[in-house]
Amino acid sequence: MSRAFIFPGQGSQAIGMGRELAEAYPAARAVFDEVDDALGAKLSALIWEGDAETLTLTENAQPALMATSLAAMRALEAEGASVTDAAFVAGHSLGEYSALAAAGALGIADCARLLRIRGRAMQDAVPVGQGAMAAILGLDIEAVQALAAEAAEGAVCQAANDNDPAQVVISGEKAAVERAAALAKEKGAKRALMLPVSAPFHSALMQPAAQVMRDALAEVPMQAPAVPLVANVRAEAVSDPDEIRALLVEQVTGAVRWRESVAFMADQGVTQFWEIGAGKALSGMVRRIAKEAETRNIGVPGDVAAALG
Repeated sequence: MSRAFIFPGQGSQAIGMGRELAEAYPAARAVFDEVDDALGAKLSALIWEGDAETLTLTENAQPALMATSLAAMRALEAEGASVTDAAFVAGHSLGEYSALAAAGALGIADCARLLRIRGRAMQDAVPVGQGAMAAILGLDIEAVQALAAEAAEGAVCQAANDNDPAQVVISGEKAAVERAAALAKEKGAKRALMLPVSAPFHSALMQPAAQVMRDALAEVPMQAPAVPLVANVRAEAVSDPDEIRALLVEQVTGAVRWRESVAFMADQGVTQFWEIGAGKALSGMVRRIAKEAETRNIGVPGDVAAALG
């Protein structure tokens, strides 16, 4: 039975996430301590006792979700599991960094600093209010790409996240995304939801952030991951550190090809997908892509015991 470890992205954050893991496992607690030290701030206090609005800020949510995922991974390891029990690792957007840290390609402190830089750079790339994202439900990727192109009218409007067969997120200039959302119903979409995000992630408007990440990633040591990473922008397995660096830069402006990534892993024989960290969003997507696959969430100590029991 082949397994993949998958790591959630922004939107899965919640106040209190990872706290039970940190209380139950010293190795999990050590992850939060290391992230606090790397950032020179008590991110753990914000995660466990702060307010949701501050945690949701991109520069906080990204390292916080990584810390929670790595704490869950350390809890699994404390009970005898290993990342090499998986055939692949993969993560949704920022989750790709969590996947690389879990697989030993990036150090946790470096990963936390990179994600804070990434969060700030993505936030700063476009003035608040000028960009937007919307989820289009009930249309496939080809239909949404055509819809975005029609609504663009010379502005940026593109498919940003191909999440599953019936959920594609678009991103770009606010007016164009609003036009696309309005047009979606006419094209047969079940719903079009404007998303409560602060920037148009995974669109061409993020180019300034891509340059920041190119410079930041060049400064950070990276090893080959212990198991291959299925990269967001390519939807296939990669292990070469230089290639991974380039793909992480491309990912800032490129689409997250999650549906194809899960399908690739399933085609390679993966039958179990373990979502490591906060929330259950990816598991829901997996079940709509690889209907025969088994999903499991590892977010609290009971999940660790159930998975390895």
